[in-house]
Amino acid sequence: MLSEMSKGLTVVRQQIAELETIEKQTLQDLNTVAGTERLTKWKAHTAGLLTASVGQQEGQAFASIQPGPSFTHDLVEEFTDLVECYRMPLNALAKRLGQVPPTGS
Repeated sequence: MLSEMSKGLTVVRQQIAELETIEKQTLQDLNTVAGTERLTKWKAHTAGLLTASVGQQEGQAFASIQPGPSFTHDLVEEFTDLVECYRMPLNALAKRLGQVPPTGS
């Protein structure tokens, strides 16, 4: 069980790193349309990985994330908001998986 949690944590951390790479690349080339397309593919891939490594419930929860509407008219800000809407649940999941469960005596 502990090794499964460790594997899940590794997968979550890897997906956070991939998300940050997509964000960095998009902010560097300022092509938010391509960045959003990469995020869509990444999200589908991540949901599958979470299902396989952490569980079906977590995978479905991640897949169901729908960003809210944005009215800033600033494409870069809208893109970074989109990244945050995925980063926050992954960071929370990583934190939960990283906590050592108490041992019963």
